[in-house]
Amino acid sequence: MGELKFSISNTTIDLDALKCRVSTPEAGGFVAFEGWVRENNEGKEVTALEYEAYEELAVKEGQRILEEARQFDILKACCVHRTGPLKVGELAVVVMVSSAHRKEAFVACEFIINEIKKRVPIWKRETYADGTTSWVNCGHGQGQTHTRKDKHEPESEHEQCNGHVHQAEKHSDLTTAKSKGAKS
Repeated sequence: MGELKFSISNTTIDLDALKCRVSTPEAGGFVAFEGWVRENNEGKEVTALEYEAYEELAVKEGQRILEEARQFDILKACCVHRTGPLKVGELAVVVMVSSAHRKEAFVACEFIINEIKKRVPIWKRETYADGTTSWVNCGHGQGQTHTRKDKHEPESEHEQCNGHVHQAEKHSDLTTAKSKGAKS
């Protein structure tokens, strides 16, 4: 079985190194998805964003998703998601997949990014031109409460995110995250 690797990075993603990681002589197909920070969201001008992750749980769940992608007959796959502050135009996430044939690589790549967005405990706060901020695109489902790891003092005890609440925690461990609703 080929290599599968999910990771979190607070530095610029090295695309060439990742492509080398998924290259293999058996591969006839290679597909990559790059997610960039865009300048607007739902009609609001975005000036920057910040990703936060519960890294231990994110890596575990991301790795599980890559293992599940084996069902598409892939050879190798990797995914790297950024954390920390990012500017408009910067690379936020990349998924790369190799397989014997192109169809499997396309299907697996789409599966991986969709599942990452749904299941991995990574949160995104957008900053807008008007000075406001908002947690957006949280894939944990409407009405759920979950924790996020926060290095800073929260602006408020509870921050809304598309209909559910982020509870800022000064400390966080796997047991706390599970008891508050984070997916394992």
